Amino acid sequence: MNEIFEKISSYGHEQVVYCNDKNTGLKAIIAIHNTILGPSLGGCRMYPYQSDSAALEDVLRLSKGMTYKASISNLNLGGGKAVIIGDPKKVKTSELLKSFGRFVDTLNGRYITAEDVGMTVEDMEHIRSQSKHVTGITQSLGGSGDPSIFTALGVFIGMKAALKKKYQTESFDNLKVGIQGFGKVGYYLSKHLFEAGAKIYGFDVDQERLSIVCKEFGVTPIPNGDLMNLDLDIFSPCALGGIINPQTIQSLKCQIIAGAANNQLLDEKRESKTINDRNILYVPDYVINAGGLMNVANELTGYDSSKATRQVEGIYDTLLEIFNLSEHQNLSTIEAANLIAEKRIQDSK
Repeated sequence: MNEIFEKISSYGHEQVVYCNDKNTGLKAIIAIHNTILGPSLGGCRMYPYQSDSAALEDVLRLSKGMTYKASISNLNLGGGKAVIIGDPKKVKTSELLKSFGRFVDTLNGRYITAEDVGMTVEDMEHIRSQSKHVTGITQSLGGSGDPSIFTALGVFIGMKAALKKKYQTESFDNLKVGIQGFGKVGYYLSKHLFEAGAKIYGFDVDQERLSIVCKEFGVTPIPNGDLMNLDLDIFSPCALGGIINPQTIQSLKCQIIAGAANNQLLDEKRESKTINDRNILYVPDYVINAGGLMNVANELTGYDSSKATRQVEGIYDTLLEIFNLSEHQNLSTIEAANLIAEKRIQDSK
């Protein structure tokens, strides 16, 4: 038990809640990292983790990232996240989701949930039936619908900022972009890139998803082991985290890393140094993928799609600020982003 508290303490969390309901099979963890700027908001991920400790590690990393994401996005929100342990294709039921909603409700608004990997807008409606502390619901219920559309827009805009910094241009014409993962965000991102004239290469474990983007957006399928070895202008991780690690980083031949996945760097300090040494521009994940959070945050005050779009477009200027701070103070881009995010939190104490 002491090991669990030590792990929670090492990430600086305020509260971690384990949720168990044997009647529905629910096994979930809700992690509240920081509420200095406001109530914690973050998606609920459903995934067949190999162990309870792996689920805890993921939710702690994800929820801490949400604190930084909300701060650097100038949102009056804190960082939280939830994970439900299980394969969404096999064990997800309306009863299980409602049970999770009841646990969310016991926190009285300290944690506000939303859609993440393995979850859908329809799932949020089941949760909403048990708690009002839910975002990412359908427009018919006053929500904003699928947040991945705005996440993808933010990633595309963030790529423009990276191109401006690296190549002094925003043109995607004939640029080589490799996408790892064609879930909802990867799909919409591919659409933006295709329309902008990029050459897209990609991989997804789900062959059906891969075949759709190949047909619609001319994606060239590449085996996962080879994708990171390609001579790319941009490598875009859009699946799960930890993909940039000692085993993969040396094979990278890209000029820019800019993707939607959370926690792309397995070890933030170690991997950011290696990336810097190799003159690869890393776009901090929690900055570039903040569009979805910006969108659902608008639901809390009355949804306004035009306002949400303007906020997402602001990712461009935020990233240029980060790149400039990184260059002038000889910091990695993630260190620069952290400084800006942490300063806003400290100033609010």
